[in-house]
Amino acid sequence: MSGTRVLVAGASIAGPALAHWLSRRGAEVTVVERAPELRPGGQAVDARGVAKEVIRRMGLDAAVRAARTETAGAHTVDAKGNVLETFSADDDGGDGYIAEIEILRGDLSRVLHEDTRDEVEYVFDDRIAELTQDADGVDVVFASGDRRRFDLVVGADGLHSSLREMVFGPRERFVRHLGSVLAFYSVPNEFGLERWMLDHQEAGRSAGLRPLPDATRAMAVLSFSAAEFDVDHRDVEAQKRLLRERMAGFGWLTPQILAHLDDTPDFYLDQIAQVVLDRWSNGRVVLLGDAAFSSSPLSGGGTGLALVGAYLLAGELAATGWDPAAGFAGYERLMRPFVEANQEIGRLHAQMRGAEPDAEPSPEPDMAAITALAERAINGVELPDYAEVPDSRA
Repeated sequence: MSGTRVLVAGASIAGPALAHWLSRRGAEVTVVERAPELRPGGQAVDARGVAKEVIRRMGLDAAVRAARTETAGAHTVDAKGNVLETFSADDDGGDGYIAEIEILRGDLSRVLHEDTRDEVEYVFDDRIAELTQDADGVDVVFASGDRRRFDLVVGADGLHSSLREMVFGPRERFVRHLGSVLAFYSVPNEFGLERWMLDHQEAGRSAGLRPLPDATRAMAVLSFSAAEFDVDHRDVEAQKRLLRERMAGFGWLTPQILAHLDDTPDFYLDQIAQVVLDRWSNGRVVLLGDAAFSSSPLSGGGTGLALVGAYLLAGELAATGWDPAAGFAGYERLMRPFVEANQEIGRLHAQMRGAEPDAEPSPEPDMAAITALAERAINGVELPDYAEVPDSRA
C-alpha cells in the first residue's frame, strides 16, 4: 500500500473514476464537491471504443449497462417532422452517432460513487479555498475552514474549474469558445417520444428531444450560434432570457419545448467550448477531464476522455512510485494525442453546425481523413495493463 494522500476536486465523472483507480492502487483518496449532494440527471453521455474497455476493467460493465438510456437511435427531421435521416445505436459496432452505451451524466456519476464510497472519503458542500504547495506536499484550506495536507491534488472540477484558475491562471487563457451555445432540460413527454431521439437543425440552430429512462419525461436539447458568450454560468434567469430570444421563431416543436422553461427542475445552459493547456500539471497539482482538456459536447468524447484519463493518471502515478513529475509526464504522453483527436472532432462538428443562413457553402469534406480521425478519437490510445503495480481488486 502506498499511503499516498490524494485530494480530488469534483465528484461528477472524472473525479470518482480517478478515485476508483487511485484507491485500487493503494492511495488514500478524498473527493471534495462544492454541491451539497450528487447532481442527478443532466445530458446523456456516451462511452465508445477504448472507454468501454476501461469500464470493463473497472468491473462496472454490468452496472453501467443497467443504467443506460436504451435509446434505439436518432431521426433527423424537417420542420414538419418528416424523417430525413436515421441513425441506429447498432451502427459502427455501437460506436456511432448514437452510442451503444449512452447514459445520463448523473446516472454514471451515481454508479461511480456507489462503487467507491466505501473506500474513498467524499466531502460534499465544500471546496478548496486556498492551496499552497512545496517540494513535499500541498497544504489545502477548505471553504469550511478545515485545513489538511495532501501529497497530490487533482482538479476534476469541469469546464469552469476553480482549481485550474487558482493554480494555472484565469479561464480566458485556456477556454476557447466554439461559436455555439447549448441548453438542455427535462420536460413532460407530451410528444409521444419512445426510444428514438428526434433532432431538427437549420442554419446554426437546432432543437431536439431524447428519451429518458423515466418514460413520462424527455430531455430537450437546444443550441444556437453565438460569436461571443458573456452570460455568467450561474445566472439562470439571464440564460433563460437568452435562450428564448435566440430560439424565437425556430418552428418544429420548439414553442412547446420552450413553454416548459420555467417549470423544469434541471435547466442547464453554457457555451460550447474547449480547454487547451500546454501542460496539465504544475508541481504536485494536476488536471483531469474537462478541467484539463474539454473537447466540447460536440465531440461526443468528453466522458471517454475522463474515464481513460483517470485510468492512465492513476496507473502512471503508481507505476512511477507516486513520483508526480514522472507520473504526470507519462499521463500526458499517453493522453495528449487522444485528446487532440477528440478536440479536432469537436471543432469539425462546430464548423458544420454553426453555419449562418447566408454563409458560403463549405467544401466537400475528405471522408477518408474524417474516418481516420474518428478512429483515433475512439480507439487511439494505448491502455497499459499496469500488471506490475498493486491492485486491491485483482
